[in-house]
Amino acid sequence: MKQFYSIIFFIAVLFLGVLSAASAEIALSIRYFDKRIYYIQGTADLSGSIDPIYVQVTITNNSPAPFHFKLADERAFSIDFSVRTMTNRLLEPAQFLVRKRNQYQQVYFREITVESGESFSFVEDLRNYADLQQSGSFIVQAKMYPNLYRMVVEGNVAIRPLESNRLSLTLRPPSIIGPDGIPLEMDVETNAVLVREKLPPDEVVKYLLSARQKSQWEKFFLYLDLETMLARDGVRQRQWLAESEEGRQRLVAQYRRDLQNQVVDGDIVTIPMEFQIEQTNYNELEGMVVALEKFKVGPSITEKKRYTYYVRRKYDIWTIVDYSVINLGTE
Repeated sequence: MKQFYSIIFFIAVLFLGVLSAASAEIALSIRYFDKRIYYIQGTADLSGSIDPIYVQVTITNNSPAPFHFKLADERAFSIDFSVRTMTNRLLEPAQFLVRKRNQYQQVYFREITVESGESFSFVEDLRNYADLQQSGSFIVQAKMYPNLYRMVVEGNVAIRPLESNRLSLTLRPPSIIGPDGIPLEMDVETNAVLVREKLPPDEVVKYLLSARQKSQWEKFFLYLDLETMLARDGVRQRQWLAESEEGRQRLVAQYRRDLQNQVVDGDIVTIPMEFQIEQTNYNELEGMVVALEKFKVGPSITEKKRYTYYVRRKYDIWTIVDYSVINLGTE
């Protein structure tokens, strides 16, 4: 009898070893889909929604054979995320995830095949998996259940979960809302509230361009009059006039997101390789700043453009309200 159990134990160990070896050839990796500044859960933007934390999940088949797995329509039954503090304390799961997994329902899925040398990716919102209600630094890791999460918890495990690499996550405290209802900008480096200073028009333009070169969005938007720039477009202007105060705040928030994602006004958010202020003219209330900007468009090709930034003074603060661009060719 002992010999029988020994044989069974040996076969089980051998089987698990084969599975582990196979799993090692199937790599699970995660990365941020659109890395940005993240705030704790409950910090809603002006549209009333919570800014998602999108993570791209990739399954790569490094084995010589095809890899088959089940991908649930409700991804909570295929993927899981653990978020731990720097002291290794696991954060509670999101209520959305708890409700989703505890309710009685049919789990629909599709069979996915990843051929040798190929990858399969999808994107998930981390906020749907972890209760992100405290600021600080965290470590994020994903687990993929090739045979569905429900089957794993029921003990019917066909393939062990795949574990991903780890990502660092920093969650900041909520945005501070200013007197006009617009969130005050925070300096990423110092975590202090950014305040508009009484800079002359040419320094305002230099501040904006330098911020864009460093991809510091919070500083880039500091001296942009988004309301005035939004209203330059006739369609958006009519929308603006028809909206309530709350609706106008939503329009400003959407315009800001569109600028950051380069959906609109792509010229002003293009990153200059270098720039030079050529001319500055202004009176008591309005002015213009002309800047020559150069952009890298190829290994040995530089594109030159002349930007004219139109500025306006309000409450002793100069802000950019419009701009125009002239292409000067390449060099």
